[in-house]
Amino acid sequence: MKDLLAKFETKRPEIVFEWKDAETEAEGWVVINSLRGGAAGGGTRMRKGLDKREVESLAKTMEVKFTVSGPAIGGAKSGINFDPADPRKKGVLERWYKAVFPLLKNYYGTGGDLNVDEIHEVIPITEEYGLWHPQEGVVNGHFQATEPQKINKIGQLRQGVSKVIEDANYSPSLSRKYNVADMITGYGVAEAVRHYYQIWGGELKGKRAIIQGWGNVGAAAAYYLASEGVQIVGIIDRAGGLINPEGFAFEEIKDLFLNRRGNTLYAENLLSFEDTNARIWDLESEIFIPAAASRLVTKEQVERMRQHGLEVISSGANVPFQDPEIFFGPTGEFADQHVSVIPDFIANCGMARVFAYLMEQDVEITDEAIFTDISRTIGQALEKTHARHPEKTEIAKTSFEIALSQLL
Repeated sequence: MKDLLAKFETKRPEIVFEWKDAETEAEGWVVINSLRGGAAGGGTRMRKGLDKREVESLAKTMEVKFTVSGPAIGGAKSGINFDPADPRKKGVLERWYKAVFPLLKNYYGTGGDLNVDEIHEVIPITEEYGLWHPQEGVVNGHFQATEPQKINKIGQLRQGVSKVIEDANYSPSLSRKYNVADMITGYGVAEAVRHYYQIWGGELKGKRAIIQGWGNVGAAAAYYLASEGVQIVGIIDRAGGLINPEGFAFEEIKDLFLNRRGNTLYAENLLSFEDTNARIWDLESEIFIPAAASRLVTKEQVERMRQHGLEVISSGANVPFQDPEIFFGPTGEFADQHVSVIPDFIANCGMARVFAYLMEQDVEITDEAIFTDISRTIGQALEKTHARHPEKTEIAKTSFEIALSQLL
């Protein structure tokens, strides 16, 4: 497996597009690992300090993810090195999408990602430039759709991704009008945990969880886990954190979700980040959801959680472990050898799978159909892993072997 990974990691990306903004210090990259199947897909992220290496690693992660979510296309990613809190952000994004428009029209499909919102930023800006949808490049490049087929697929994408959730089973508040794109990745991360206990054995209800990150993915995963009876005992976010060894009640988690300020945790009794970081890794817990930025989770944190009962990690963040390697460095390998690690390309494939589902012909566009499809896709991927390797360790390693056998 390591030889396969090394071969995949070191293979040069097929296309690297580099951009320097004329009006600000912003710089950006589109990395297309390959045009497998005639197209490539991957979201757009923005953060200060981002570099080309990060974008390349995420593009390769996307390629692996598509072996689970479909369609059978190459992996790509867009990354912009710029502070998303800067008031000039909108102008930067407008100039960025104008520059990459030819790629998006012909063979590259994108969406939201870290600090870039699918519904409020990606779709409106790209529409202004004449793109039918941010996934149009996949429809054109991979499906090579006829005009009627293209109208059908794009119509389904426009309707489904932005769809307001109307089913109370999937939304924390029907009056707030959350979209599918707001909730689906976190839902998948939570469903990965539920499927894990169904397949490998164990009762989900009553388990305790630590959540890292309180953006769309972390907060939604916590909400769905709490709705299944999981006790959220600790939350750590860049703004601070909360700790309750007895577990927060479902209504408390729901309120914390609804009371977010932007994409950050807010509570009157918020602990400092430093205090939370010193204490949270020693809480008794069975579930860990890393759902903040990439490469944050250290070996020490994994070991401390393991000593306090950790059973399963469901990766909400792409490349969550603090390793220089793209996929499987010492920290990730240590975690995989000692606890059950559900890798990012399975656990957080929700949005990629939504795009793939909506590009199929004449699909049902209801909350239940979309969310059930995500759950089924993740469950099937974990069942394949279990069939090959029923032990509770080296789940990530086995999952990578299955994925890489399709790519190399």
